[in-house]
Amino acid sequence: MCKMLCKILFFLLKINEYCYNYRSCDANDHKRKDPAGEECILRIEKKGQNMSLGLIYKNAAHIFDEVEKKTPYLEYPLFQKTGIVTSAFSTRLGGVSEGYYSSLNLSFDRGDDPARVLENFKRIGASMGVAVEDMVLSKQTHTTNVRVVTEEDKGKGVMRERNYTDVDGMITNVPGICLVTSYADCVPLYFVDPVKKAIGLSHSGWRGTVGKIGKNTVQLMQENFGSKPEDLLAAVGPSVCMDCYEVSEDVIEQFKEAFEKKYWEDLFYKKENGKYQLNLWKANELIFLESGILPEHMAITNVCTHCNSKILYSHRTMGNNRGNLCAFLALK
Repeated sequence: MCKMLCKILFFLLKINEYCYNYRSCDANDHKRKDPAGEECILRIEKKGQNMSLGLIYKNAAHIFDEVEKKTPYLEYPLFQKTGIVTSAFSTRLGGVSEGYYSSLNLSFDRGDDPARVLENFKRIGASMGVAVEDMVLSKQTHTTNVRVVTEEDKGKGVMRERNYTDVDGMITNVPGICLVTSYADCVPLYFVDPVKKAIGLSHSGWRGTVGKIGKNTVQLMQENFGSKPEDLLAAVGPSVCMDCYEVSEDVIEQFKEAFEKKYWEDLFYKKENGKYQLNLWKANELIFLESGILPEHMAITNVCTHCNSKILYSHRTMGNNRGNLCAFLALK
C-alpha cells in the first residue's frame, strides 16, 4: 500500500510540473512512440512559460520560448541568457501574405507579392527589435559554402540585391548585423561565441548535413574570429523530424560514408517498402560533437515543421505551394 501511495504521489507531482494535453490525430499531426511504447501526440505547456501558439513538441525539454507578439516567433533561452544576441525562428503567423503563402511568408523567390514579403520582414523585425536594413539574407543552393558577412553586406537579400550566390551559411562579428537563412523542413544551425562575440547561422538539408556544413561553420569561425569550439553555444532549429523524413537508399549510402557505423542505428532505419527514415537532428548533433562543441552547450530542437504545418511551413506537407520560414541571429 505504501509503495502504491508513493507512486500516486510521484505521478501527481509530475502532473503539477507539466501539463499534457492529449488530442487526436488530424492530417497535420504525427504520432510518436513514447518511452512506454504507446503512440501519442503531446501538446506541452510548461508552467511559467509562454507555450500557447499551438505547437506540438516531441518531448518536454525546454528548448524554445514562444514569444507571443503581434508577429510571434520562437527564441532560444540558451542564447538569450548570454545577453549579446537576438535569436529567432519565424512561424506562419502574424504576416500579410495570402492564400497558401499565408501569412508570414519570408521568401521573395516563391511568387508572392514582393511588397507583402517586405512587410512581413518588417513585422518580424519589429517584433525582434531588428531593422530590415541590418538583415543579411543567404542565397541557398544546398551547398556547404559559408560566407563571412561584413558591414558592407547590410540589407542584402531584403532591402537590396545580393552580389553573391551559393551561400548556405554565414558568420559575422559585426554588432548590429542580423544573419537570416530560409527553411521549410531543412535544418537551421545556430552558433554563438560569447567569448569572441561572434555568430554563425547555416542551412543544413540532407546534402548540407552529409557535407557537414555545421563543421565548416565552426572552422570558419575559428579561422576568422579565433573562436574555440568549447566556448561555442550551438542549436539545431525547427525542421523535419525522423518520424516524418523518408528518404531513398542512395541518400543513406552517403550518410554511411559520412558517419561511423556505430552511429547508424541512431541515424536511420530501413522500412518494409525499401525506404529509410533519417534523423537529421541527431546527425547534426553528432557534427557539433565532432566539431568540439560541448554537449552542455547544445540545444537540439523538439519541434518538427511537418508535424506543425498549420503553424510552420513544410515542404513535405505543402510541396511548392508554400511560403518560407526564416532563422534570425543578430549580435547586439
